[in-house]
Amino acid sequence: MRVFSLKSCDTCRKALKALADRNPEVIDVRSDGVSAADQAAMIAAFGAGVLNTRSTTWRNLSEEERAKDPAVLLAQHPTLMKRPVIEIDGAWYQGWTPATKAAVGVE
Repeated sequence: MRVFSLKSCDTCRKALKALADRNPEVIDVRSDGVSAADQAAMIAAFGAGVLNTRSTTWRNLSEEERAKDPAVLLAQHPTLMKRPVIEIDGAWYQGWTPATKAAVGVE
């Protein structure tokens, strides 16, 4: 299990606390970065929904920048990723929603 998160994100901290007993590999998108292969897999799984359009980073982008391809935006601004993203054996889950919690076996 890999968890793509951000240390300053409250939702990510909640997810990591709930998953602590599973000893996930934690990838901080700001300090560790996200590989091109992982970005491509996230985009394949979530499409444009991979971007957090409610974030401060998004609000600070110009209209021209917002029109860019999600892959380009993620490469330039990894913190634009809607978090957390959890990968388990090739299956991808996004956010810390009831559906994600059920899928990863957390109540």
